[in-house]
Amino acid sequence: MSLFDIETVKKQLSSLEKQTTEESFWQKPSNETSKVLSQIKQQKEKIDKYERIFNEITNIEELTELAILENDESVEKDILKATNNLEVEIEKLQLETLLSGKYDKCNSILTLHPGAGGTESQDWVEMLYRMYTRWATKNGYEVKELDYLEGEEAGIKSVTFEIIGENAYGYMKGEMGVHRLVRISPFDSGGRRHTSFASLEVLPEITDEIQIDINPDDLRIDTYRASGAGGQHINKTSSAIRITHIPTNIVVSCQSERSQLQNRETAMKMLKSKLFDLKEKEQKERIEDLKGDQKDIAWGNQIRSYVFCPYTLVKDHRTNYEVGNVESVMDGNIDGFIESYLKLKLT
Repeated sequence: MSLFDIETVKKQLSSLEKQTTEESFWQKPSNETSKVLSQIKQQKEKIDKYERIFNEITNIEELTELAILENDESVEKDILKATNNLEVEIEKLQLETLLSGKYDKCNSILTLHPGAGGTESQDWVEMLYRMYTRWATKNGYEVKELDYLEGEEAGIKSVTFEIIGENAYGYMKGEMGVHRLVRISPFDSGGRRHTSFASLEVLPEITDEIQIDINPDDLRIDTYRASGAGGQHINKTSSAIRITHIPTNIVVSCQSERSQLQNRETAMKMLKSKLFDLKEKEQKERIEDLKGDQKDIAWGNQIRSYVFCPYTLVKDHRTNYEVGNVESVMDGNIDGFIESYLKLKLT
């Protein structure tokens, strides 16, 4: 199948639209009809993007012919600008075609935790948090901080945040794992080189159409005041919520909203995502046990290294994709790593 198999997309759209013309369709539960309508919207957007690119290619071809016929150098600048813009759009469309997973379209809930090393690894968590929020903002996503625990001296002890927008989970799922930092520590008066680790958990936000049954008796719900030195990370009332799922000992916290009720709703959403992920992993382990193959990402198996000293390099150990400009990567320019991972999963 071609990477831009627009005819297949059009056939899928036609089939979906045909469903909506059937009288029985509108008698189905709202979650089923909304799912189909959402798929129709997504397919139409794919076709629109493809047609915009196709029209731009035609426009560039016409400009090129005009420049040749009239020997007009001023048109060449327009051609170069249009070609560069087109290249960016094609890369975006190419990346989107790689997002075919069941939950790739979902919002993404991310949690960063430091490894051993105290202030060093907590500072590394803060650097990664900034990197991912920068990436999200640059790509038009909304970032919502759900839970935040400051480090004692510097950095972050833990942070949970949501990246909201289409394909957020699809792009972020390959970032899950352990990230390794090598640098001269700003906290070491001797100027020695340190290695720090941080883990990133990435979950899809579970929508209402996916049923996760939770027994209220299995929950312990605590309220508390948000921790932190002030600013956006603190509430003056005990509105923060911590929910413990007793059978699995999964704990989720939320302090981003002003009201206790809103924090509880968000925390329940986080819990559903974690329980769903646990269920999926259990099923995966059963299948892989039969295959004799176990590839779960575990603490200590870093997926990527960020080296600031004695040389500068960011390297993904799964794909071997690497970039020498560490500062650019830390500023959120991680699309190359995301794309190389998605392409690897297709091979």
